[in-house]
Amino acid sequence: MTDATILTIDALKERVEAIFRRAGLNAVQAGALAGVITAGERDACKSHGIFRIEGALRTVKAGKVRPDATPELAPPDGSAIVRVDAHGGFANPAFALGLPVLAERAHALGLAALVVNDCTHFSALWPEVEAVTAEGLAAIVMCPSYATVAPAGGTRPLLGTNPFAFGWPRRDSDPYVFDFATSVAARGEIELHRRAGKPLPEGWAIDSEGRPTTEPEAALAGAMLPFGGHKGSAIGTMIELLAGIMIGDLTSPEVLDRLGSTLLAPMHGELILAFSPEAFAKGRPGDPIARAETLFEAILGQGARLPSQRRFAARANARAQGIAMSSQEIAQLDRLLAEGLDAVAWD
Repeated sequence: MTDATILTIDALKERVEAIFRRAGLNAVQAGALAGVITAGERDACKSHGIFRIEGALRTVKAGKVRPDATPELAPPDGSAIVRVDAHGGFANPAFALGLPVLAERAHALGLAALVVNDCTHFSALWPEVEAVTAEGLAAIVMCPSYATVAPAGGTRPLLGTNPFAFGWPRRDSDPYVFDFATSVAARGEIELHRRAGKPLPEGWAIDSEGRPTTEPEAALAGAMLPFGGHKGSAIGTMIELLAGIMIGDLTSPEVLDRLGSTLLAPMHGELILAFSPEAFAKGRPGDPIARAETLFEAILGQGARLPSQRRFAARANARAQGIAMSSQEIAQLDRLLAEGLDAVAWD
């Protein structure tokens, strides 16, 4: 990247936050969104970096998310379920509000759940997972999306990409984290292929007639496929049940009906489960955190790698060297800051 501009992590976050403030988001919303977008660039996850800004702005301009929302924590009821109403705003500040209570409940009870309702989610789930592992807890996070994935054997979109993430805390290392869509690829990856004029790998998608396709445009008009065939389809359906129906929020088909477009960030709910390894292992021999390290060492000892290792390496490099942004990316940030919501089109 010969024309690169190097920005510190904080400098990029300030730029992104300023864009959202210029577009009318309040400090709570803008700060949380800037944090997760900057984290995507920091960790070299381009499909969840500044690429996502325009979609968030488009959703604001369409009136499908409240830029001035303030999330609200439900009064404690002594149970293991913590509830936050996002009040039509983005999921990220709602999660941040509920996290301390979730951690307190999980340590006290052994396990706890955070339910976020009435939110718009557009980022990866690993920021939430890592925030829970930083509290010394294991975590599972899931949410629906909008109907863009055909069930195994189906011909039309019905399920969402329905991301699913897991994290395990480690004392002296980055946490063990995986985060993946239950589709073969995230929808953002299809869009990046379209923008680059690159064909998709075979097996990623079908067109509007249910036929296999490697054309990004045809895939976006048709449906993505679940990973692992019936296995991914079943997990995607589980997420619709747990993180949609069970928490009283929208399923992926309902999201698409409500939005009427896949060009907007999806509105739905989110479910975060937190577990105390020490509480579950109480009375049994051995330290669960130490025992997990034995398993990780055995995996690495075979020459395999742990998930997210590349992302953590990119993070370490960004902290030491800064984040390299191309001239086109800098120009995009400048335009979005100058034009605000006028930078995006929505009919």
